[in-house]
Amino acid sequence: MQQFPRSAAQQVRNIDSPYERPKVILLDERHWSYIQRRYHISPRELEVAKLVCHGLSNREIADALGIRQGTVKTHIKNIYRRIHVKNKVALLLRFMADISQLLGEPGAGAVVPIVDAEA
Repeated sequence: MQQFPRSAAQQVRNIDSPYERPKVILLDERHWSYIQRRYHISPRELEVAKLVCHGLSNREIADALGIRQGTVKTHIKNIYRRIHVKNKVALLLRFMADISQLLGEPGAGAVVPIVDAEA
């Protein structure tokens, strides 16, 4: 079996993995405020929704907020019920469609510019 020199192995690790969470911000605070008012989401549910839209798992959300996974599931279930969706992808798509309407371009798809979170 051939082994790569250490520098080559380190370079491979530095390449973006397709399994990493994207480092983008799709919705800013003004958008989140609109979504919270539109769907009557509690502040804690809003925190959970933001983390869901950032791609965190239920366990990661629970760790980030210092709550139990069962509590996260309950918050997510309540959010789904209010927004009339069945999964996390549909949740994000609904939010993006709502923001598109807010910006006055219904049916245009995701018109919110994608901003690199590191910039």
